[in-house]
Amino acid sequence: MQTVQAVITGAIQGLSEFLPISSSAHIVFSHELYGLLTGAPISQEINQEEIFFDILVHLATLFAVIIYFFKDLKNIFTEFFKSVKEKNYNSENTKLVGYIALSVIITGIIGLILKEKVEFLTANPQIVCFLLMGTGFILLFSEKMYKGDKQLSLKTAIWVSIAQGLAVFPGFSRSGLTISTALLCGMKRVEAARFSFLMSIPVILLASLVYPLMELNFNQILTFNLKALLIGSFTAFVVGYLCIKYFMKLLGKLSLRSFGYYCLVASVVMFFVFQFFYHQ
Repeated sequence: MQTVQAVITGAIQGLSEFLPISSSAHIVFSHELYGLLTGAPISQEINQEEIFFDILVHLATLFAVIIYFFKDLKNIFTEFFKSVKEKNYNSENTKLVGYIALSVIITGIIGLILKEKVEFLTANPQIVCFLLMGTGFILLFSEKMYKGDKQLSLKTAIWVSIAQGLAVFPGFSRSGLTISTALLCGMKRVEAARFSFLMSIPVILLASLVYPLMELNFNQILTFNLKALLIGSFTAFVVGYLCIKYFMKLLGKLSLRSFGYYCLVASVVMFFVFQFFYHQ
């Protein structure tokens, strides 16, 4: 992998992992466009270097979440361990830890069931376009129904966890589906985004390590362009952190409609690009 390609992919990952625009869709689009523009053959199989780079960029975005929410995480776990010691489990942060743990279980079950069934979709960018369009409609619908008059509850956590599991489909945005589902359950935008990002921490960790490491051949790592991969990963970290920072500020003032319209426009444009040029 070339340095330029790694930086572009890292930036796209950092930007689209947390914005409700589907990182999987944009990674598919960038790879396919790279092949179309350079004339390079488009491989239907992910090679070992790409698997390793996928691990690195996901860990980079994971660190971005942890650093941004470090104070929150410190307070959450301090209160959680205090509650366990005092055997008082009624605090909001203690419940939050339980909701996040529940989300890992639900998301993991759905991911295991669907993963092999949807992997082939990454080889068909037209289908990914339709799924991204679905993300756009979901974002717009959640804003139309938005009330923001309820707090996080067990019922809401379950629905948001199911939405996170369905984001295994390339084109369905994890943050888009989880935040939209939380909004449909009555949560405020900023609180919905906060829960979405916090619940992503264990999921990103597991998704970036468990699945890829099962397929990675460690004997080939020294043959990779490690310099390019590390630069691309650092790019993902910086872009991801800035994305979270300004997205949280944006949600305090604006809605998700602009992201919904973006998904619709991007899906239509990319569909016609691939429809006319993909097989030529």
